Amino acid sequence: MIKTKKLGVIVAVDGQISNVGMYEMTNDADLIWFGDILTGPKIGAFLTINQNDIKIIASVITEKVLDQQNTIKSTEFDNRYSKNSINRVIQIKTRGVIINKQFEVTSSFVPMIGNEITLTTQEELKIIYSIKHDEPVIHIGYSILENQPVQLSINNFFASHIGIFGNTGSGKSNTLHKLYLELFKSDFKDKIFEKSQFFIVDFNGEYTGKDLFNGNFNKKKVFNINTRGDKTDKIFVTKKYFFDADILSILFDARPATQVPFLRNAIETFNNISNQGEFNFGTFVTGIVKKILTTGNSTIQNSLQEWTNTAKKFVNNPQIFNNIDQITRYENGHYKIIGSTQFTGSDAFISTGTVAAVSSQKWKYLNLISNENSNHDIPSAINEQWNKSSEINKLNMFLYFQRIHSIAWGKINPEHINPLFSRIESSLKSLEEIIEIKDNISSDYRAINIFNLVHANQEITRLVPMLISKMFYDGQKAMVSGKSVTQTKHLIIDEAHNILNAEHKSIGDDWQDYRMAVFEEIIKEGRKFGFYLTLSSQRPADISPTVMSQIHNYIIHRLVNEKDLRMLENTMPTLDKSSYQIIPSLGKGEAIITGNAMQVPVFVRIPKEGKNSRPNSDDVKLTDIWN
Repeated sequence: MIKTKKLGVIVAVDGQISNVGMYEMTNDADLIWFGDILTGPKIGAFLTINQNDIKIIASVITEKVLDQQNTIKSTEFDNRYSKNSINRVIQIKTRGVIINKQFEVTSSFVPMIGNEITLTTQEELKIIYSIKHDEPVIHIGYSILENQPVQLSINNFFASHIGIFGNTGSGKSNTLHKLYLELFKSDFKDKIFEKSQFFIVDFNGEYTGKDLFNGNFNKKKVFNINTRGDKTDKIFVTKKYFFDADILSILFDARPATQVPFLRNAIETFNNISNQGEFNFGTFVTGIVKKILTTGNSTIQNSLQEWTNTAKKFVNNPQIFNNIDQITRYENGHYKIIGSTQFTGSDAFISTGTVAAVSSQKWKYLNLISNENSNHDIPSAINEQWNKSSEINKLNMFLYFQRIHSIAWGKINPEHINPLFSRIESSLKSLEEIIEIKDNISSDYRAINIFNLVHANQEITRLVPMLISKMFYDGQKAMVSGKSVTQTKHLIIDEAHNILNAEHKSIGDDWQDYRMAVFEEIIKEGRKFGFYLTLSSQRPADISPTVMSQIHNYIIHRLVNEKDLRMLENTMPTLDKSSYQIIPSLGKGEAIITGNAMQVPVFVRIPKEGKNSRPNSDDVKLTDIWN
């Protein structure tokens, strides 16, 4: 039988809080007891309440001294703080119970006055920090006070939404990497890479090292997104998710009342014709010209010139457009052609259809919709350009021609729609560099996928996380809906405050509203579909309260900002006041782990990996630079 060190007796009980009268003024931080080094009764330490064969585990939350001899406030009887006048009183909070060598959180047993308090033994500590003997675990670090190994249940921790928070330099990047490194080193690593995918959004380029996440060269792929240089990797996106009216409306910053309806109609038509297989885009858009030439005054006067300019923008073939260049003005309900009467090789254009009144030899009729000669006619030239264009360029061409169609008959005011196209041009040009549209992307992503956005511009950094998150979440949801979960996806976002800041909602930021709606759906519904979110941030107060409230497990490093601390206090019901108050004084690499996967909050020291095997987030040493 293991002998225990008796410390005192319970003298008051108030719910989970009990007062303990100590037998002596022991103030040693650690005590040697039968060869074991045990933690003394200091703030945060575990103590054991003995109740017959039941061991109730509690932790110290406050301590004070009680003056026993001086109860009259008079200088004549002032015995305060004399050797025999005071006693030590500590407050403890019940955490759980050890029954049959298992630690459980239960209210079946409560402290009672007269129960003796003892130091928690090494054997009891191992039971508190251990998981059930058949539970798969990873090792994350050591408890700060007792130096006991801290293990995390793979099932309870990783099948949840995780939040890792801490100030710059507190160790959160190392913790994020350590968490998944240990998972990838576990006994389940082969099946993990077969059944699950991990997508890491890296804003600062910290996780791109070749040895990170245990190497795994054949299982890992880094997408280096660079909008400021010549070379960049491309992100693979399916047509279904890129050609989405909501995403493109937000991307182009379309105005809800005047520009979004145009985009919705245009993208719906674009998706319909894209699914037709063999489609002659040249014939499709020259139909606009035929209608313009045959409706006269019913169209806006410069519609034909606008169409010509648009065609020339996308088709670099001067010979095709030699004759059209003569079109300069619209008079009396007709398009006039001014200039030379010699139309070399123009039979394809002058076939049938009365278009303009003939007043002299300089006026000729023009038919732009002939398909008699594929070497000369405009429809074939446009269709050829369409077929060899990327999917993004096809969208750009289509939107420009749809603009002509909508403006020509007064469906849309040019002053409303024209500003949109400068944004379309800029956005699609940026996206063309970093996105490749494909029908199927299942073979383009590996088990571990890291999106390095450190060299991406602001437009891309706000688009990519939302785009890939929605794409992979919707794919997972469609695969699992109505079925059991056989595969999982894990989205990991470092510096999450960059894209999950809820403050912009109040100033009408449509982009932010849509993005927040996407992530709030993921964090509310994702767990049931096997889609899990891990967020890391130095500013938890900047993250949407809705998102924060749905996190199941937390790893909290040092935080000192009052707003950040208040956010955590409001969203972490498993963290008591005494533990919460310790957060600002945590050292580098020290953290509190709490949540659904933990029976009690655990203060843990998380070790660093080797220099080449940890994130590129070490503090800069100026003296090394200056030496």
